[in-house]
Amino acid sequence: MKTVAVTQSNYIPWKGYFDIIRACDHVIFLDDVQYTRRDWRNRNKIKTPQGAKWLTIPVDVKNKYADLRICDVQISEPDWAEKHWNLIKQNYQKSAFFDEISALIRPLYEKIDKETHLSAINRLFIVEICQYLQIKTQFSNSTDHFSLKELDNFYSTDRLLQLCRAVDATHYISGPAAKDYMDVTAFTDQNITVQWADYSQYPVYEQPYGDFTHAVSIIDLLMTQGDKTLDYMIDFRG
Repeated sequence: MKTVAVTQSNYIPWKGYFDIIRACDHVIFLDDVQYTRRDWRNRNKIKTPQGAKWLTIPVDVKNKYADLRICDVQISEPDWAEKHWNLIKQNYQKSAFFDEISALIRPLYEKIDKETHLSAINRLFIVEICQYLQIKTQFSNSTDHFSLKELDNFYSTDRLLQLCRAVDATHYISGPAAKDYMDVTAFTDQNITVQWADYSQYPVYEQPYGDFTHAVSIIDLLMTQGDKTLDYMIDFRG
């Protein structure tokens, strides 16, 4: 049995993203597809006294974003990393696990300060947070398995299926939104079982600043719960 997910990289994603990773043996970052503006690729939310606030990586998309792949998106402002870290520090420095999590997160911002591509930044944060959570999933990029020209010949479900076959997947796990467009029959015809993540049973935890919300970066959960973070997540492995 080998469980695989194929997902676009996000900037310090929410806990559900990491739960899908935890359920997998292998995760493939689908960064050869079109970059979408005002999406999770280059931004996420943290809690503040004024409500949830976006942390947005400034990217250089100009007028050509419609034809720009995620893997080609470059950073447009050199000092963004320091600004993001300062905002996190300002809003979470009184949290119970600030010292422990800042020792994880702050060096990442220092490390990627000169990084030019969004995909590399996203992957670094995801991989390092997984290591902290002792999630041992293997990672690769879609272009590790096929050339861009080959990937362009695969459409929608077929692209996902071909990537799954490339890593010998027997099970594929996805968030529930993909139910609207995935052709599950194409997977079952290749003896790959499709599983859907269910985000409906997440427990609440002590969270700063007003009404509780699940829809924030995992930074919020890490800062408040530290080594107990997994207690407030869901194990989709069954």
